[in-house]
Amino acid sequence: MKKKIKIIIICVAVLVVIGIGLVVLKSILGSKRNEKVFYTANKETYENVIEISGTIAAAQEQTLQALSAGTVTAVYVKKGDKVKKGDIIIQLDDSEQIYNLEKQDYNMATKRLTASERELKLLETERATLEQKVNDRKVIATFDGIIADLKVAVGDSLAAKDKIGTLVNTDYLTAEVEVTETDVSKLAIGQKVLFTFPAYSKGTVEGYVTGWPAIGSVTSRGATIVKVNLRIDDYPSEILPYFSFTGKIEISPTEEYIVVSRYAIGYENKEPFVVLARGEQKKSVKVQPYGNEYVKVLEGLEGGEVLIQQTTPKTSGQNRNRNNSGSSSRGSGSGRSGGGSAPAGGFPGR
Repeated sequence: MKKKIKIIIICVAVLVVIGIGLVVLKSILGSKRNEKVFYTANKETYENVIEISGTIAAAQEQTLQALSAGTVTAVYVKKGDKVKKGDIIIQLDDSEQIYNLEKQDYNMATKRLTASERELKLLETERATLEQKVNDRKVIATFDGIIADLKVAVGDSLAAKDKIGTLVNTDYLTAEVEVTETDVSKLAIGQKVLFTFPAYSKGTVEGYVTGWPAIGSVTSRGATIVKVNLRIDDYPSEILPYFSFTGKIEISPTEEYIVVSRYAIGYENKEPFVVLARGEQKKSVKVQPYGNEYVKVLEGLEGGEVLIQQTTPKTSGQNRNRNNSGSSSRGSGSGRSGGGSAPAGGFPGR
């Protein structure tokens, strides 16, 4: 009898535990059914660009150098001076060259009446050679510009081709950048280029594409590229020739979207709407498919709003938990031509 009573007590206890478990489970399931899932409407940026890097250069540059050996007798400018095309920058001793030219003029004058036409032509050719030697004793500006560097003084002895300075024209700046063969078809004259200079912290500097050759080249790495010419007309004074830059050629204007999970969208009479988490306010929206799991919000939201789930994902519990972690799993990002990738599913309508 005692043994039967003990078995009955154990069975009752088991039933009580099972009953309590069922009540708890029902409570948990009911709580989960009532649990709200939230999504965030994020701003996502798409940039259709070609990324570039390089160094900037002056519009024109002349290396100042002696054309023949000699002693410097005059320096007419200093570093930072503006010069005009044809201005003499330095003068080498030309006394010997002047003497030879004057002697030639004397010979031509005395022989003009007696020499044959062929002899006179030969004398004139010889004179032109002597005159060029006089001119070679000067270093002359070949364009309007600024003396960027000058390291010479009166009395210095120079050898032929000695470099003494640099003349630059900085009316505008230029650059030559490498673009891969797969991106060349996207280029167009006048496309906007945004330059970022480490030496300039106030933002980007705008330029544009001026052209590229009709032939490519192969780099030491074996890549086929085209060298594209760029230009900056208006630039800050902090930017100087040979400064380095990174940048991007803008193939099409940057676009900004508001993107949210499609499960945040409800439909009433086939008209889409969302419910804001704050105040549970219902708002009409205009949307467009954006991949498989997202929509692009064309009207009704500004970005950053937290929304309450309106439709249930048809995924496993594991996937659902991963997709609905309190906000849309798509953050703001960008797609870049020549290296970036478009969002999953592509860009509808593009």
